Amino acid sequence: MRHLLSTADLGHDEAVLILDTARELAQIGERSVKKLPTLRGRTVVNLFYEDSTRTRTSFELAAKRLSADVINFSAKGSSVAKGESLKDTALTLQAMGADGVVVRHGASGAAHRLANWVDGSVVNAGDGTHEHPTQALLDAYTMRERMGRLAGLRVAIVGDVLHSRVARSNVLLLHTLGAEVTLVAPPTLVPVSVGTWPCQVSYDLDEVLPKSDVVMMLRVQAERMNEAFFPTAREYSRRYGLDRDRFALMGEDAIVMHPGPMVRGMEISAEVADSPRATVTRQVANGVSVRMAVLYLLLGGSEPAIGQR
Repeated sequence: MRHLLSTADLGHDEAVLILDTARELAQIGERSVKKLPTLRGRTVVNLFYEDSTRTRTSFELAAKRLSADVINFSAKGSSVAKGESLKDTALTLQAMGADGVVVRHGASGAAHRLANWVDGSVVNAGDGTHEHPTQALLDAYTMRERMGRLAGLRVAIVGDVLHSRVARSNVLLLHTLGAEVTLVAPPTLVPVSVGTWPCQVSYDLDEVLPKSDVVMMLRVQAERMNEAFFPTAREYSRRYGLDRDRFALMGEDAIVMHPGPMVRGMEISAEVADSPRATVTRQVANGVSVRMAVLYLLLGGSEPAIGQR
């Protein structure tokens, strides 16, 4: 594996290898010195054209825990603000000898283009409404951690599927790992291309909840909407929000997930978000381990991740 651009590029064994490696690397967070020398001398560039808190910080921490040198590149305050193209920025990074580039960009396909212009490994940290593969990997890791398995799990992904790169990546990865996915959303927020996705579609959240082992709520991405996709926020919440009454419809062992940031009161009530069966903060913690695993497997060569150093 040279790049991680899409979860569609991962076979079953490759995906399981990343999850198993992440489980090993999670031990680092429990040590007094949270570092491994694995990527010493390697340079990782975080190239973020869109604002991010969790993803950028998580990748930075992951690279530093593997002893890599990290450069954080933000479009704001850089030559990009002066009109520099993605290709010219890529050629600059190439000249600097970047071993790995983690990129988030507002245009779908940007990560694939970047991978053609640099010699180092490229990790897609979100490209437009296309994909966000490491988010899907950390979600799968969290499901396996909490539920003990992935094969046969019934997963409902609820909300703004149309604008969600998280939804697409999760559908593809979870299908590869043997889970059954149902998308639940208003008809206006379901992509036209969903017929080619390996999942089912429902418009009735109350009907799907009792059958689901995992319910993943999505953020309504108002910043990507240039027209009305539902009458009002209140109406959306009434039909597709996860509140106390809907939470009661779920099985006793079912869990609630959210990639963040959450819009409390609209997509999910505070009571549900703060429930012990909600994994939101655990997903953030697991994100560091999963991103360490991705960087290790892309840049670390054949050295063991843990032990035998």
